[in-house]
Amino acid sequence: MASENYLLSDEDMRHFITRGYVQVHTDFEDNLHQKIYDQIEHILETEGNPGNNILPRIPNIQKVFDHPKVVGTLTSLLGENYVIHPHRYCHLRDPGSGDQGWHKDDYIFDQNVRHHRFRWVMAFYYPQDVTADMGATATLPGRQYYNTISSTSLGETTEAETKFCGKAGTVSIVNFDVWHRGSTNITDKKRYMLKFQFTRMEEPTKPTWHIKDLKWKPVEDDNHNALSENVWNWLCGKKTAVHNNGSADQKKVSKLVQDLSDPNETIRINSAYTLGSMGESVVAVLIEALKSESLLLYQDMTKSNATNPQGGNPSDLYSSHALTALGELAVPKLIQTLNAPDWWVRAAAADIIGNIVPIMHREDAVSELANRLQDSEWWVRRNATEALGNIGLATQKVLGQLKLLLDDDNELVRRNMLITLSKLVQTEDEMIPLLVEKLMNDDGRYVRFYAATALRRINNEKAEEALFHALLSSRWCPNTTADTPF
Repeated sequence: MASENYLLSDEDMRHFITRGYVQVHTDFEDNLHQKIYDQIEHILETEGNPGNNILPRIPNIQKVFDHPKVVGTLTSLLGENYVIHPHRYCHLRDPGSGDQGWHKDDYIFDQNVRHHRFRWVMAFYYPQDVTADMGATATLPGRQYYNTISSTSLGETTEAETKFCGKAGTVSIVNFDVWHRGSTNITDKKRYMLKFQFTRMEEPTKPTWHIKDLKWKPVEDDNHNALSENVWNWLCGKKTAVHNNGSADQKKVSKLVQDLSDPNETIRINSAYTLGSMGESVVAVLIEALKSESLLLYQDMTKSNATNPQGGNPSDLYSSHALTALGELAVPKLIQTLNAPDWWVRAAAADIIGNIVPIMHREDAVSELANRLQDSEWWVRRNATEALGNIGLATQKVLGQLKLLLDDDNELVRRNMLITLSKLVQTEDEMIPLLVEKLMNDDGRYVRFYAATALRRINNEKAEEALFHALLSSRWCPNTTADTPF
C-alpha cells in the first residue's frame, strides 16, 4: 500500500493528464543504481540483451519499482492494485547512436484502443545520470491523445519536445500513448534506459492521489480542456457526465459530426467532446456516425503504422470518444448496437460500453456482452471480453461463456479472457485447474502471465498451492548461466 506522503498532488495529476508524464527520483544509500548499471553492462556484454528476462537476471531492479515514490506515483495514476506487466526491455544508446523516429509503443501486440481514459502507463528508469546530449528519451508533451503528429521524421516535426534527464535513479512515468524517441548520443558515455509497463486492475471509484479539490481546474496551454476534465472526473470516480440541457441545434450537431473527420486532429478531438456534452438528443446521430466512421476506417486501422506497429484496434474512433463522454445516456443504444450486422460496429459498441463502465444499465450490458463472447468475429470477442473485465460483474453466465474462450484460436481473445478473470476475482475452485493448464501449457507468454495473475487474485489455499507448484517447476535462478550451470 502506498504511503500518503508519496501520493501525487492535484497539480501533479493535472500535469500528467495534460502533458503526459511525471518524474520521480529514487534515492538509495547503498549505491544501488551503480550496482544495477554494472550488472547490465556485464549481462549485455556476456549474454546479449535478455529482453523480458531483464528483471529475473537483475532482481535489484525490483527495488526501484518498490520505492515509496514510485509506488505512490503508480497508485495515484492506476489505483492500489495495479500490476507490473512482464514485458520490459533494456534500451541502450551507445556513443554515436543516431536519432530514432517518433513513434508510440503498441500494447504488447494486444492492439488495445488508445482510450483517453488511460489504464496503462510506462516507466523509464535510468540507472545512470542522463543529460540531454546522452541520447535522452524525448517526448512530445500534450500529444499523447493524438494519433498523428506533423511528421514522424526528425527535422520535419514542428511540435516542441521534452527530453527526460536526471540523476541516476530517475524514473519517468508516462502515459502509455506518448509519442517518444531515443535521441542522438553525442557523448562518450553509454545511456541505459529500462522500460517497464503497468496496468490498472480496477476501475476508479474515488481519487487515489492526495486530492484537495474534486473540481477540475483548467491548465494553461491545454488545447483540450473538455477531454482533460473528462479524464479527471473518471479518475475521481464520477460516473455521471455533465451535459447541456435542452435539445441540440441540428445544424450545429451536423457540423460537429462532420468535424469528427476533419483533417485537423485538434478539431476532431474537440468536436468529439463538444458532442459528448450535448446529452441524450445526440445519441442516435452519434450511433449513425459510429457506423459510418467504422465502415470507412476499419480496414486501414488494423494495418501497421507509426501509432500501432502491429496494427491497431478498428474501434479507435472519434465517434467512440464522443459516445464515451456521453456516458450512461448512450448505453441503451449501444447495447442494441451490439447486435448490428457488421462486425466492426459490434466491436466498437462493445469497446465503448467497456470504456463507459455503466452502472444503471450494468446488468443488461453485461448480459449482452456475454452473448458476444461467442461472436463469429474475433475482434468482437476480444473487445467484449475486455469490456466485461472493466465492468467487473461476475455472473454465472459471464463465467460460463468465458470458460469457452480458454482454447480460443486467437491469442488476444485468450489473453483478454484471462485479464478479465483476473479483474473479476472469482473464487470457483473448478476454475483453478483450468487456469493452471493455461499457466503451464499455453503458447502465449502473456497468456501464461495472466493465468498466474488470475490465480494470485483468487487468493485462497488451492490457488496458492497451484502457483507454488508452478513456481517450483519453472523457477528462474538469476545466477545460473552458461558459465555457471550448477
